[in-house]
Amino acid sequence: MSIREIIEEKEKKSMNICGTISVKTIGREIKEEPDEIRTSFMVDRDRIVHSKSFRRLKHKTQVFIKPFGDHYRTRLTHTVEVSQIARTIGKGIGLNEDLIEAISLGHDIGHVAFAHNGEEILNELLPNGFSHNINSIRVLTKLENQGKGLNLTKEVLDGILNHSGFSNKNKRAFTLEGQVVKYSDKIAYVNHDIDDSIRAGILHEEELPKDYIEILGTNCSNRVDTLVKDCIYNTLKNIEEGKIEVSLSKDIESALLGLRSFMFKNVYSGSKLKVERNKAKFILEQVFFYFLKNEKELPQFYRGIVNREGLYQGVADYISGMSDDYCLLTFNEKYVPKLVVY
Repeated sequence: MSIREIIEEKEKKSMNICGTISVKTIGREIKEEPDEIRTSFMVDRDRIVHSKSFRRLKHKTQVFIKPFGDHYRTRLTHTVEVSQIARTIGKGIGLNEDLIEAISLGHDIGHVAFAHNGEEILNELLPNGFSHNINSIRVLTKLENQGKGLNLTKEVLDGILNHSGFSNKNKRAFTLEGQVVKYSDKIAYVNHDIDDSIRAGILHEEELPKDYIEILGTNCSNRVDTLVKDCIYNTLKNIEEGKIEVSLSKDIESALLGLRSFMFKNVYSGSKLKVERNKAKFILEQVFFYFLKNEKELPQFYRGIVNREGLYQGVADYISGMSDDYCLLTFNEKYVPKLVVY
């Protein structure tokens, strides 16, 4: 018996009956021989971690554009926090931690530079719109590995595709592991964005809605603890009652949604960051238009996409992969005059 098979046997014995065991994966688009050591979901996790698009998350903005402090979240640190929260919830329920980790680590790979501002601009500029979760699947299946994709399992791709959004209850992953990541993403970003906003002086503790704070907790750590425990216990209750889905209890979810709405109104779409958001949108917009007019300056890989799928798709793929720093560098290179001494 191989080490992988020993691990797979342990999964069968230790996991909740509603969890996704590795040997029952739907599989990959291209069939592969099983790894000697790693289960299929462990392989997926490693492929994501070693991908170029994952490494670029360290220079992609979470909320604050080009923050000077060392302690503000980036897409990469957000991803790590989501993974940690999701694994704790998954372990408490008895789900597949490797599947959860793979989905968590890949869930934000499709995000554009400059936080949600970049996504908004591409959504406005592209004929068919733009959505970061759909773009994640494109990156992982068509752009990574020089266009070959990472050949991930269907469970991982489905979890990444369906991690976004909160209001549409019908749009959820078909695995409980994927549903855990969806909740963990919201638990993570609502709370750490409050933390970052207070650090930046954009919010003050006393401004947070008291009705929600009294339910969830008075600080970031307490709120995460409340939400994680509630998600575990409420999901276990669902399973006992034959309702196979991940969820929070009514009052706790209502409080989380309330805090999320508060953040959208006061931070994500609020007036305090409007000037910086508009600057970021302007930069990304100009870079986009530049390559629409100068497609021959695109890297060869993206020119190939232009030839196969059209100009807008090739430019969108190139732009969406840029980190904040690289987008700024490109803008400066194309638009800012250089000092020339005659």
